[in-house]
Amino acid sequence: MTDAATPLVSGRDLHKSFGRTAALRGASLDVAPGEIVAVTGPSGSGKSTLLHCLAGVIAPDAGTVTYRDHRLSDLSAAARTRLRRQEVGLVLQLGQLVPELTALENVALPLLLDRRRRAEAQAVALERLDRLGVADVAQARPGEMSGGQAQRVAIARALVTEPAIVLADEPTGALDTVAGEQALAALVGAVRENGAALVLVTHDNRVAAVAHREVELRDGRTDAVGVPR
Repeated sequence: MTDAATPLVSGRDLHKSFGRTAALRGASLDVAPGEIVAVTGPSGSGKSTLLHCLAGVIAPDAGTVTYRDHRLSDLSAAARTRLRRQEVGLVLQLGQLVPELTALENVALPLLLDRRRRAEAQAVALERLDRLGVADVAQARPGEMSGGQAQRVAIARALVTEPAIVLADEPTGALDTVAGEQALAALVGAVRENGAALVLVTHDNRVAAVAHREVELRDGRTDAVGVPR
């Protein structure tokens, strides 16, 4: 893990409101290359909003998000999309796989969008599914998989481009205890294998325990919890 003084991704003094509801009120978070950070806090505290600001999915009303010293607000919409596709992996609570596509097609999709040849993209996708232990469902569609299998497929899709950072929003929240533990172990193991950073949004102490450090979000503001592990 690199010194946190040289962040890979940095969100500073972020404010974001939806109508009259303030989701973020000055939240800040730096993530170093290779670091695992848990963002915790009660429901409605702004955790998902912070994650989506860091990913460039939504723009904050005030404050700055930088990635490798590039301010996201200075990039065009096309450049932000390209950055997310190539450098950022997203894992959501329900996976959000494309229901009409097989597991293999879902995982290959980011590579195809990046103009990789279909045969090459599917070979890389199959290798990633195998490393996540779900190669046996490569030809299954999401509705034919268990929740744990679908989430590991979603993790494979997030990692197939070998991103520098993975942003995971309640990645085990919709799973039972056993499936959740398996999915979390697969995610953390794959991230460490790739040397990527990981931000885990969670309300589960067992999930937060895998992080190097924990940041708590309350009423749209961030506070460090304890000391780095």
